[in-house]
Amino acid sequence: MELVLITIAVALVFDFINGFHDAANSIATVVSTRVLSPKLAVIWAAFFNFAAAFIFGTAVAKAIASGIIDPKQATAYVILAALIGAITWNLITWWLGLPSSSSHALMGGLAGAGIARSGFAVLVRNPKLTLPLIGVVPGLGDKWMLTLIFIVLAPLMGMVLGLALMVAMSWTLQRRAPRSVDKWFRKLQLLSAAAYSLGHGGNDAQKTMGIIAGALLAGGILNIILGANGAIALGTYFGGWRIVHTMGAKITKLKPVGGFCAETAGAITLFLASHLGIPVSTTHTITGAIVGVGSTHRISAVRWGVAGKIVWAWILTIPAAAVVAAIAFWIIRFFHPGA
Repeated sequence: MELVLITIAVALVFDFINGFHDAANSIATVVSTRVLSPKLAVIWAAFFNFAAAFIFGTAVAKAIASGIIDPKQATAYVILAALIGAITWNLITWWLGLPSSSSHALMGGLAGAGIARSGFAVLVRNPKLTLPLIGVVPGLGDKWMLTLIFIVLAPLMGMVLGLALMVAMSWTLQRRAPRSVDKWFRKLQLLSAAAYSLGHGGNDAQKTMGIIAGALLAGGILNIILGANGAIALGTYFGGWRIVHTMGAKITKLKPVGGFCAETAGAITLFLASHLGIPVSTTHTITGAIVGVGSTHRISAVRWGVAGKIVWAWILTIPAAAVVAAIAFWIIRFFHPGA
C-alpha cells in the first residue's frame, strides 16, 4: 500500500509538471498577443484545465492504462520507473525551453520500464489498427499505432486548420479597419483560449488518470479524475515561462486574430482526439497551428530554425524517456530484486 501511495503521489507530481511544462500550450498565444497578462492567462487556463474533468470521458485514460504495455506487467515499480523517465525528460526539455510532448514522454517511460522488466513482448500488439481502404495496419496495437500516426497527423491537422481559419478570416475581414478587428478578436481569443485549455485538460490529464488507475487496479475513478485535473491545473497556474517564450514569440509573431485561429484549430484537434481516445500531444497540435497561422503571411514569417529544434525534441521524446525509465527500473531492481 505504501508503494501504491508513493506511485500515486509521483503520478500527481508528473501531472503538475505536465501542466507546468505545457502551460505554454494553453497560454502562449493569449499572452503573446497581450490579450491577457501572464498572471490572468494562467488563472484562465488553469480553471478550464480543471473544468475538463466534468466534460470529457475517460477514453484516453483507458488507452494509457491498457493500450501501451500489458497491464499484468504494469507493476507499481514499472509505473514508478515510467514516471521517473517522463518527469526527467520533461524537466530537461523545460530547462532547454523546448516544447516537447508530456504524453509521448509518459508512453516512452511505460515502454522503457516495461521492456526492462519483461522484454519487448510486454508491448501491446492486439487488437490491430484497421483503417478504411488500407485494412489492418501491421506493427503494435491500435493505441500505439494511432498515437504514432498522430505524432505526424496532429501538428498537420493543427497547421491546416490554423491556416484555413486564418485565410477565411483574412477574406472575411479584409474591408474592416484593423483596430476594429483587433478589438473584437481580443474578446474572441478569451473563448478560443478557454476551448484550448479544455482540450488540454481533457486529453493530458487523462494520461495520469490511466497511470493512477493502473496503480490502483480498481475503483475510485471520480477521485482520480478530480485529482489528475487538479494537479495539471495547479501546474498550469505556475506556468513554464521558458517554453511560453518559445511558443509565443520565437516561432512567429501573432496578433489576436492569429491567436484565435491557432487556439481554435488546436482545440478542434484535441476535442476529436479525446473523443476517439487517442493520447495526442497538445504541444505538437498548438505548434502546428501556430506555424499554419504564421505561414499565411509569408513563409519567412515562421522561424524554421526554431521549429526544427522543436521537431527534433518530438522525435527524441519517446526513446529518450524510455531509456531513462529503463535505467530507473534497473536501479530499483538492484535494491529490490523482486521488482
